[in-house]
Amino acid sequence: MANRIRELLNQMAVLENELQTALQEEESQVLFKIRGKRVEFERAVREKHRQMRTSLVKWLGESQIRAILSVPFIYSVAIPIALLDLWITLYQAVCFPLYRVAKVKRSDYIVIDRHRLGYLNSIEKFNCVYCGYGNGVIAYAREVAARTEQYWCPIKHARRVLGTHSRYAQFLAYGDAVDYQAKLNEFRRSLAPKETKAS
Repeated sequence: MANRIRELLNQMAVLENELQTALQEEESQVLFKIRGKRVEFERAVREKHRQMRTSLVKWLGESQIRAILSVPFIYSVAIPIALLDLWITLYQAVCFPLYRVAKVKRSDYIVIDRHRLGYLNSIEKFNCVYCGYGNGVIAYAREVAARTEQYWCPIKHARRVLGTHSRYAQFLAYGDAVDYQAKLNEFRRSLAPKETKAS
């Protein structure tokens, strides 16, 4: 039964990747082209974006007071997010080489590009930078934590857990003690950097 579940999970992962690729290709064909790290719109699209931008004065005038009152609370989270980013980066720089675990590429998770959209005003652009950074750091930290969990304790919980990371589905069933140490070593070996896996 466990093999069938793993097989289904692997199929789901492949389909999820294919769907993501297809969606990205469809979006980029319609709206933009990616050249290296640059995103390029056609001139007519850029001009249309500029025309659609809401002026700062109008945008502030249409903002709800409760949204404005929440601003100090929203941006106060920048400090713990930046500290998390720094600490997670330091953590994996020290620990992952010791464990022989491949490092998480930070730039795969923290993507800041929406501020270049011409239809956003300066506050909207700043908000997009903040959200991209905050959610990116959390996703980055989650992957570092997921690899750590896979290294130290790749066992599912007895109770159902909502919002598990992508590695969790492959973990051992709660109470499955058969060959635990051998399976633990397999989990650890699969985390090794590519050049280490071959040796």
